[in-house]
Amino acid sequence: MADGAVPKQDRSRATRRHLLETAIRCLANHGWETSTVGFIAAEAGISRGAVQHHFRTREALILAALEHMFAERAALLDALPDPGGSGPERVHAVVTGLVDAIGGELFRAALQVWTVAAAEPELRSAVVPLERHFARGVHHRAVRLLGVDDTDPAVRALIQATLDLARGLALADVLTDDSRRRAGVVRAWSNQLAAALPAADPAEAGADRR
Repeated sequence: MADGAVPKQDRSRATRRHLLETAIRCLANHGWETSTVGFIAAEAGISRGAVQHHFRTREALILAALEHMFAERAALLDALPDPGGSGPERVHAVVTGLVDAIGGELFRAALQVWTVAAAEPELRSAVVPLERHFARGVHHRAVRLLGVDDTDPAVRALIQATLDLARGLALADVLTDDSRRRAGVVRAWSNQLAAALPAADPAEAGADRR
């Protein structure tokens, strides 16, 4: 291997990561129509030719960007420490983490793609599996962090309701800063969820960390 081979590979990976993160930011802040390959390249400070070296089409770039950001959010959830304690405070910490992971810049970017995909079957067929994979991963992590058994249909429904709530709060935050109202809703739902769920099992919550 040539002496410069590894640094070159590192630079290529860093460029790709920067490009994916820029694509998400462009989608979230400027929308689908504006976020062309040329626009994303300019925002990233990369030539259009260099972008097309990594991704032949805009759709390929956007899908890779979403997959990258979904993986980043999943990693953040995996890195959350065990909330400790029990009852409403534990549940509140978990729900807050889920709401933060689902919302924000990634949600705004994904919303742009979903809107276009709704009318374009080919794009939709590529986006739906990504979204389902992310949703399953978030559900699994919620179960782990809460330390509950989601083979119980009632528990599973409560977890799904929590994730649906998180998406709804993310949508409400798209046009205006909804942080104050969102915090109140998260607290109220956390109290209701803590009362409805069986007591968390700390051993279950930590099982997947080993």
